[in-house]
Amino acid sequence: MKSSRKTTLEERVQIVKDCIESGYDYGSIAKKYNVGYQQVYTWVKKYAEKGDSGLKDLRGRRKKDQEARTPEEEAKITIAKLEHENYMLRMERDLLKKLEELERRDAFRK
Repeated sequence: MKSSRKTTLEERVQIVKDCIESGYDYGSIAKKYNVGYQQVYTWVKKYAEKGDSGLKDLRGRRKKDQEARTPEEEAKITIAKLEHENYMLRMERDLLKKLEELERRDAFRK
């Protein structure tokens, strides 16, 4: 397994373009630029879907100079939060139902 190294956006774009020019030879490109095979594959896939912006590293906190989220991104985030909250509420409800059932059983046995 290849250890990862830090790459800039320009490096990633160059690696992807070289890979496409070489006929999608991920292995030789990975060796040439000293990066992992899987990483090259992932970059090419993201580049095909979103272009240069797909290769940006968006991990961590949002930067001040970073563009604002689109309404679609905001909606997806809100939906994900609400789905998680809904899941947690269902789990709590099911737990309380089970607790009531156990308490009824214990009261009946006494």
